[in-house]
Amino acid sequence: MKEIYAHRRDQIKKRISSMGMDAFLVLHPANRFYLSGFELHDPQCNESAGCILILPGDRDFLCTDPRYYEAAIRVWDIEDVFIYTYNRMEELKEFFIKNGLKNIGFEQNIMSFEFYNCLSKSLNMLPCKGIVEEIRITKDEIELKALEDSCKINHRVFDSILKLSMESFDEKGLEWEIEKSFRGLGAQEMAFKSIVASGKNAALPHYIPSNKKIETDSCLLIDIGGRYNFYCSDQTRTFWIGDNVPDYFSKTLELVKKAQSIAINAIRPGMVIKDLYFLVKEFFNQHGVGDRFTHALGHGVGLETHEPPSIGPKNNKKFEPNMVVTIEPGLYFPEWGGVRWEHMVVVTDEGARVL
Repeated sequence: MKEIYAHRRDQIKKRISSMGMDAFLVLHPANRFYLSGFELHDPQCNESAGCILILPGDRDFLCTDPRYYEAAIRVWDIEDVFIYTYNRMEELKEFFIKNGLKNIGFEQNIMSFEFYNCLSKSLNMLPCKGIVEEIRITKDEIELKALEDSCKINHRVFDSILKLSMESFDEKGLEWEIEKSFRGLGAQEMAFKSIVASGKNAALPHYIPSNKKIETDSCLLIDIGGRYNFYCSDQTRTFWIGDNVPDYFSKTLELVKKAQSIAINAIRPGMVIKDLYFLVKEFFNQHGVGDRFTHALGHGVGLETHEPPSIGPKNNKKFEPNMVVTIEPGLYFPEWGGVRWEHMVVVTDEGARVL
């Protein structure tokens, strides 16, 4: 794997050399992991497990604190590990200066103002966006295998929970059963907090499960994902609990599934991404429910559940082979709930394949 990480960093080196940088500082945890295999997560939002300093030449540095030293030298040459102790920002600044660096690119959506303010007093800090993400947006064979295996676990979880008597659970209770199922099937962790939304709660696309009991004769929206071999899955299904399925639910589910099918069948490399969103939006408009489709059509999935590309109305970029995205149209009605149906697909040379 070290060779794979080095190859990925080489792609970054080509970019920063052409942009006149002495180095590029990687702080985003998922980008850091993608380029090194070191620590996918930071401990919490006000702490950092470390950073990578990418240089145009042969050497790169992994910078972290003593808690992570043993983890660092498992994935990185020991002579290129820099350990800071009590003042991370000041010690990193002095380390950069000591190595003769002046023009340093950084991830503008990750670095805190405090850190920027510290470094910029002595260094020329160059804000950058998407340098690593533009490489991550297409997946290699190892990533595609991990994503497919992660999806398989997700489907097995759905198979297992659909055998349960839903009415015996409240939303939080079913959420816990889902998490136990993922863990039992080998997932490292949940990819995100599960959405288990019953009845009118299904009208909230990012609902947080509560103690509400799941009732007969109501809809149930379940949006779940696990992480396997570091890669995420993300799938949504919506069901009717009970035998008396009303027409409004059946028709809504049919429309959502049809919209998803239209979108998946339309995907082609070279297609402008926002055009896929508008294709589905127009389909819903034709059926008088366009105003009930209130979010993007999907998003990229990989080391993070939500990563580029966003399949929304403003994305002018094009689909490329080996992008992995969700296709998740949804329609929401506060008076009774809503329906979302989600698959993950990989863009192929000819179209798209459902994982």
